[in-house]
Amino acid sequence: MNKFWERFFYLFTFITQGSSFLNPRAYAILHRMHHAYSDTEKDPHSPHFFKDVFGMMWHTKKIYFDFVSKNVEPEKAFRGNYPVWPLMDRISDMWIVRIGFGVLYFLFYYYFATAWWQFLLLPIHFLMGPIHGAVVNWCGHKYGYSNFDNDDHSKNTLPMDFLMLGELFQNNHHKSPNSINFAKKWYEFDPSYSVIVVLSWMRIVKIRKDL
Repeated sequence: MNKFWERFFYLFTFITQGSSFLNPRAYAILHRMHHAYSDTEKDPHSPHFFKDVFGMMWHTKKIYFDFVSKNVEPEKAFRGNYPVWPLMDRISDMWIVRIGFGVLYFLFYYYFATAWWQFLLLPIHFLMGPIHGAVVNWCGHKYGYSNFDNDDHSKNTLPMDFLMLGELFQNNHHKSPNSINFAKKWYEFDPSYSVIVVLSWMRIVKIRKDL
C-alpha cells in the first residue's frame, strides 16, 4: 500500500486496539522469529515450553518490550524495512495513553452496560491484543488437525477459527507463510482473505503475484 494508506491503517489500528496496541515493528520481528524457530526453544511464543498460557504470554511480553525499546537489536535475519511512525510509536507506548483508553472503556460500560456482570468483560477489552495472540499461538499449536507436515506442532483449530478470522489456520499458515489466504481445503474459509480481495479491488492495497 502507499504511504497514505499505511499511515491510515497505522492510526486506525491504534484507535481500535487502544490500550493493547502492539508496535508493528516489534510485532513483525516476533512473527518472523516465530516462523523461523517454530516450536523450538527460540520460538518467542510456543506453548510447548510453558506450563500455562500466562507463562507463554509473559515470556512473549519480555521479548516484545526488548524490541519496542530498541535497546536490543534483532538477529540480522529478522531486520527489515518495517513500517515505522516514530511519533505514533512514542504516543502509543505511553502508559498514560493506555490508561486513558482503559478509562474510556470503563465509562462506556458505566453508561451503557445493562447488568453488573458485563463489567467482567472489561479485562478482555484492556488486553485484547495479547489475549488474541495467546489464543492463536496456544490453541494453534496444541489443538486441532494438520494438513501438512511442517516439522512443528502447528494445527488448524477449525471450531475456534470463526472467532479469530482465519488466524487459527496455523498449520496452513506455517506451510505457506507468504500466502494471504490461510484456507487450503474446500471446507476451510479465511474471512480476512475476502477483506484483502475487496481492499485490492478498491485499489487500497496491491497484491503481489507471488502471494
